[in-house]
Amino acid sequence: MNHDKPAINSTLIYIERGGKYLMLHRTKKENDLNRDKWIGVGGKFERDESPEECMLREAKEETGLTLTSWRCRGIVTFISDTWATEYMHLFTADAWTGELRGCDEGELEWIDKKRLLSLKLWEGDKIFLHLLDTDEPFFLLKLKYEGDRLVLAQLNGKPLTAATI
Repeated sequence: MNHDKPAINSTLIYIERGGKYLMLHRTKKENDLNRDKWIGVGGKFERDESPEECMLREAKEETGLTLTSWRCRGIVTFISDTWATEYMHLFTADAWTGELRGCDEGELEWIDKKRLLSLKLWEGDKIFLHLLDTDEPFFLLKLKYEGDRLVLAQLNGKPLTAATI
């Protein structure tokens, strides 16, 4: 475990339009733990921010969009032997104002939800994308990684296996 670094609070937002999510292909930052992966948009809390304030700010910074309709879907705890523990507040959004613009962290692309699993994703992301797709009620998901390998997944305190996902 990497206990010498303080835990991080972050947000991740999946902006939805017509059966597609706005995905970010992380290609532009060096030393990015998400480098070359596809994820939603989001980032770390700033001082004194609430989850929704962070989510709205990050969406605006990374996409140019001002979200007007969103839901907090769950909290994902990431445990890693390499990175600091992270508590990620997971959101979906389905309405906004403004125009989509480029992102300094990678390329933004609308991806059909049916294609998501063919992208280069973290293994644990596939679990919460499935939970979003099946419209699960608010959930707590714990994901433990050794390097890039998912070694433990718990949903609402119960172990997940391939058969239960």
